[in-house]
Amino acid sequence: MQATILPYTPQDEFFIDEGCHIIELSNSTQDTDVSIAQARVTPGVTTRWHRPADTIEPYVIISGTGVVEVGELAATKVNPGDVVLIPVLCRQRISNTGDQDLVFLAICSPRFTSSCYEDLEAQAE
Repeated sequence: MQATILPYTPQDEFFIDEGCHIIELSNSTQDTDVSIAQARVTPGVTTRWHRPADTIEPYVIISGTGVVEVGELAATKVNPGDVVLIPVLCRQRISNTGDQDLVFLAICSPRFTSSCYEDLEAQAE
């Protein structure tokens, strides 16, 4: 990996079918060990049940409030500063229970690729 500064580009935000908006802060072949995405869930929205294959995916809650469901754990309220540890192949979803956007970082290791994403609700349909 080469030393690099990656500028924040909010205009690059895009919506994914999971139900949230994403800005890829760092996700490239220059650093295959980790990727960092900023996710934004609007008020009242719950993302689809999904899981990453062969990837751990901690969340770091930046702003807003929500409820996260991970594996077989009870649904748990999350606030700014909370960290949610999500192991490989662990189902997950998050709900925005507040009146402002819920923003968090999704930090994948190894880096996120679309091939590692499993939409569990699509499999059930």
